[in-house]
Amino acid sequence: MTEPPKETLVRYLQAAREAVLWKLDGLEDYDVRRPLTPTGTNLLGLVKHLASVELGYFVASFGRPLPVALPWHDDDADHNADLWATPEQSREEIVGLYHLAWEEAARTFESHDLDSPATVPWWPDERNPVSLHLLLVHMIAETNRHGGHADIVREEIDGSVGLRANVSNLPGEAYDWQAHLDRVQEAADRFR
Repeated sequence: MTEPPKETLVRYLQAAREAVLWKLDGLEDYDVRRPLTPTGTNLLGLVKHLASVELGYFVASFGRPLPVALPWHDDDADHNADLWATPEQSREEIVGLYHLAWEEAARTFESHDLDSPATVPWWPDERNPVSLHLLLVHMIAETNRHGGHADIVREEIDGSVGLRANVSNLPGEAYDWQAHLDRVQEAADRFR
């Protein structure tokens, strides 16, 4: 059975969204907040960023007012303010913001066709107007890109890996990861 294109795009976006949130499961607040790269990448910050950009792409770009204030997008905010959680922002608040973004996006998906025009306020004039189709593809790519960041950050925290909750996409538990790492390291060592 062939699925309508918009439904396919929304399904892929939703799978990526859920995979990002899954990376928070079972972790303490410290672990979802702590920076694990030199640029500060952290799990809760990735969720905050994705919630923010979804509201921008799927609400503001279609001329609707944002349902909440996003002070980290103000002109005087730090450039990376949407990529980390302040001590005053709870995990529940940020995950709730992401769910709100999903709900608001769903309203746009229901009321617009793939070829419906939008204007992304922060994109230059030559890139506007755009279509819902382009924004869905863009957001799927962005969510999966940051989902990959979340994969690596989560693995650094506690070794947990996998594509999503019910699909690991990895060899079974009997796989000899140390032998694999040794092979990869040996191959790399030839280029020292």
